[in-house]
Formats: sequence, structure tokens, C-alpha cells
Amino acid sequence: MTLAALRNFFSKRGIVNKNDEIISAENYRKKINVKTNSINQSVSSLSGGNQQKVVLAKWMLTQPDILILDEPTRGIDIGAKYEIYCIINDLAKAGKAILVISSELQELIGTCDRIYVINGGHICGELTREEVSQEKIMKCIMEDNGKEE
Repeated sequence: MTLAALRNFFSKRGIVNKNDEIISAENYRKKINVKTNSINQSVSSLSGGNQQKVVLAKWMLTQPDILILDEPTRGIDIGAKYEIYCIINDLAKAGKAILVISSELQELIGTCDRIYVINGGHICGELTREEVSQEKIMKCIMEDNGKEE
């Protein structure tokens, strides 16, 4: 979880401060509800949803202003999806810019303030939270497909 942040947040002149690293990892484990026996447990032994949360925490620890999430909930159960959506919403409320790339329309509709519809490698529509629906997204794609013929 702390690997991406080691250089800038947990070490000075190449020496890792293990106490700071452990405290931060434990705080994030609790903050995003990673179900594990300890912070030393191997990520590969966790469920898919908990693995996704560890990856998310890994980048949250770097304190980015912009976070790009590509299919953040693919292949995980509904409970873990909900928890990840809550994390995304909390990051947005904290002023972070979040770019979510997803093929799941409901995921986009539920988490995004603005949706850019991409078809054939180019933007074919832009929808705000107020105007977005599955029908409007599909309409953008269908109208774009009609232009090619």
C-alpha cells in the first residue's frame, strides 16, 4: 500500500521511517475498510474488492490532485463496489479531480459530475450530471455511428 509514497512521504535521504509508514498504512486500512488481518498480509491473499481498495489507497497515499481510475470496480462484488464509490465521492468532496474510465454506465452515472462519451476513439458527447441518462449516452453513440455511414 505504501510503495508509491515511500520516496516522498516516508523516507529521508533514502532511509525509510517504518513507524510513519506503518501508521499511515494502518490509518488507510481503517479509512477505506480493507478487510485484512494486518497491514503485513499479502495483497494477493485478499479478495478482489479488498485488492482494489489497496490499489486505491496506494495512490491516495501519494496525495494526488488528480486521480485517474480505469474500471475501478471491475470484477468485484456489490458491497466492495459501494465502498469504492463512497471513497471516490469522498475524494471529490475533498477537492480532488477524479477521472473515471468505465464501461459500466450505472457506475458513471452514479459517480460522475460530467461524462464524456467516447466512440471510435473520439469524443461524441458531453453530458452533465443533471442531463445524463443511459438513453442519452446511447443516443450520443448512435448519432456518432450514423455520421460514419
